[in-house]
Amino acid sequence: MKFAKVVVLVIFIFFNQYISAQISGQVIEAEQKNVLEYATVALYDANKNSLITGVVTDVKGMFYINNLKPGQYFLEISFIGYKLEKTSIINIQKRGESKNIGVVKLNINANNKLSEVVIKSEKNTVIHKIDRQVFDAKKYESAVGGTAVDVVRNLPSITIDGLGEISVRGSTGFAVLINGKPTQGDMSAILSQIPANALETVELITAPSAKYDPEGKGGILNIITKKGAIDGTFAQINLRGGFPSIEDYDTQVPAQRFGLDATVNKRAGNWNFSFGASYQRNDKTGRREGDVFIINTPANRTTFLPSDGERSFDDIAYNGRFNIDYTPNNKNSFSLGFFAGKRTKDRLADIVYNNTAISPIESNNVLYEFTYFNHNLRTRRGDFALGSIDYSHTFNNASKLSASFLYEYTFLGGPTENDNLGFPDTSIVFQREFNTNDNPLYGARFNLDYQWKPFAIGTLETGYQYRDLDHRGKFVYERDGILVPEFSSDIRLKRSIHSAYAQLTGNKNKWNYNAGIRLEFMDRVYRETLRTDGIENVFNFDFVKLFPSASLQYKLNEKTNIKTAYSKRVERTTTFKMNSFAEREHSEVFEQGDNRLRPEFIDLVELGLNTKLKNGNSLYATAYYRHVTNVINRVNTLAYQPNGAIIDSIINRVYSNVGKSNAIGLEIGTTLKPSKNWTNFIGVNIFNYDVEGVLNFRHRDGIERNYDIDNQSTNYSININSTYKFWKNASLQFTFNYLSNRATALGEDSRFYTPNLTLVKKFIDNRLTATLQWQNIDMGLLRSNEQRITTARPNEFFTTTNYRYEVDMITLNLSYTFNAAKNKSKFIDSEFGKREF
Repeated sequence: MKFAKVVVLVIFIFFNQYISAQISGQVIEAEQKNVLEYATVALYDANKNSLITGVVTDVKGMFYINNLKPGQYFLEISFIGYKLEKTSIINIQKRGESKNIGVVKLNINANNKLSEVVIKSEKNTVIHKIDRQVFDAKKYESAVGGTAVDVVRNLPSITIDGLGEISVRGSTGFAVLINGKPTQGDMSAILSQIPANALETVELITAPSAKYDPEGKGGILNIITKKGAIDGTFAQINLRGGFPSIEDYDTQVPAQRFGLDATVNKRAGNWNFSFGASYQRNDKTGRREGDVFIINTPANRTTFLPSDGERSFDDIAYNGRFNIDYTPNNKNSFSLGFFAGKRTKDRLADIVYNNTAISPIESNNVLYEFTYFNHNLRTRRGDFALGSIDYSHTFNNASKLSASFLYEYTFLGGPTENDNLGFPDTSIVFQREFNTNDNPLYGARFNLDYQWKPFAIGTLETGYQYRDLDHRGKFVYERDGILVPEFSSDIRLKRSIHSAYAQLTGNKNKWNYNAGIRLEFMDRVYRETLRTDGIENVFNFDFVKLFPSASLQYKLNEKTNIKTAYSKRVERTTTFKMNSFAEREHSEVFEQGDNRLRPEFIDLVELGLNTKLKNGNSLYATAYYRHVTNVINRVNTLAYQPNGAIIDSIINRVYSNVGKSNAIGLEIGTTLKPSKNWTNFIGVNIFNYDVEGVLNFRHRDGIERNYDIDNQSTNYSININSTYKFWKNASLQFTFNYLSNRATALGEDSRFYTPNLTLVKKFIDNRLTATLQWQNIDMGLLRSNEQRITTARPNEFFTTTNYRYEVDMITLNLSYTFNAAKNKSKFIDSEFGKREF
């Protein structure tokens, strides 16, 4: 902490000589008191009556004119359809002086009043900024009625595989912000809780600056939600229903898909009120086809375990939320938010296994054949609630102080039934296993940030953050109604983080830049107790590290920019991956973590170019390099009994640090408009990935074994979004998401792709929108929504599993907006703060 204060003091002293005078203020409507964004503010020399410079107001109607010398000035403020306002003389007497002229009210020009003005324009699919890409969520009509996951899967750098894992440039580690606010917990689960209808934009920050928490190997996804009416009421309701499954996959129960979400926003004077509720059921059917063989060299035996059966999901989620904003004046703002909900996800895997053993190895001598039915029902529940308080104050010199506090509670848990039964006579019971866990999570976060505005070379931002996480787990495992102590344990992870940062952001001529450094101290204490001996083991880990960042952008001309960036990141470990006690979640798999797990540290460098072409077309390309140390991988190994003997029919799936990895890639995106009504957005990401190291792991028999890890592959993904607009209020959109084969630590995941078609038609003055979706198009021809995962170790084991997920899903979404005529300005939050599942 002392070091951070010294850094801030040195930067302040160094840049103090560049402090210049500033004029600031706010522009609003005189009649309805609405703020005016993009109003023009022109600065004149009062003595020469000559124009010096001009700026436009921001989203809060604020403007700041910097780099002023002592002298006399006046302002002219204008906005289309309003009378021009001219201020009185403003005297700047010395360097460093700041003048806030307060609120300027613009009156409507009566001579230009019209009964109605209709302005039609098309927003770009992607906007490039110095540190991020901003994607318009409304462009992805195939996501309507779904969740944020259905939106982000279309972004050029993002892929989602068959298991639902979200990757950014091939990395599954990333951070999620909701309206610029950080979150904790499982990121995929967080995104699946946000209705797609509530999204305004998605910001992809691949090389975040020092002011952001450095967590996230792949960078940051900032989800910006819609906002509501100004001085009025805005309401929207969405209904979704799914048609019966075309392919049933021999499932026991048909899938159900329907949902309802609603948002009501009310603004009156200085108050904003937002209320929302959502109920979603999104079942998916499918099958799982697998094959495993294990070579038991000491016993001179090979065991084969082919399997086939249903693998379906029942997913129910509902929540309620509210947010209250109070802005007493243009200097202060307060916000209070609350979010609570429940989610239940049942994964049913009813699999028939054919267990065959031969001995000696590579012979035809069958020792035994055994067929059985495995009923595996895994239920995961989440009860979650969180509240947040935010405050910000703008000073007369336009500097700004912000503070926020978040407290969240989540209860995670749920039982798993794992029954081995006879086949075809399932009334025969060989073994019944039952395990459950209670995982309450308590989290708190406090932020304090300060922006110093009046600097000639830019804005200096400083801040402090404190994070606290307390995650507990109580795992109970029973076999035939009797406690199995070697699979039952208690664990607890406590993690506290203190961090401080300083960052300079500015622009000069054709250059935009930011550079900063973040100092972080983390203290982690992990405790675990096994029921067999009751002894508590404690594992401590802490670090003090600097996380520097820098971005630079140069404007070649009016159409083309080039930029480069560097960012150092960290990917923290989860409690689940640190639980070193084996859990038997499936018939043929032990899952086990590593209590010595260390965080991953990431260095990222990128160089990019974006340019505007003719007729609304555009192109961008970004080359990047990512180096990761302490790589955490999920690796399969042989499973051992406590006495050291190999278990013939079970694979041990472990998480551990395995060494280092490198990824070097190129991301390309383009917008193509062959005609006025036809728009295409294509994103391609290609990269070479290699991972190298040694897996050192302690098995159930107490012996540590080393496994060499060395694998590499060239991977690519393609996302296509093609939209054709016909009539005045209808469109047809085709999307295609393709993910190539890719190497893992001990094998390969196959290609995975999903085509989708969406028809949108608006009625009743565009208040009612009907969206018909055909998702995962297959028609028995394409093998869509299907993925095979393979792992192998020579002379030890081979596993391959093919997951077939439901295809040809048809859904209809109806969205109705009330009081649309009152929706004159930018929306208030329909979602708020942070959410945890």
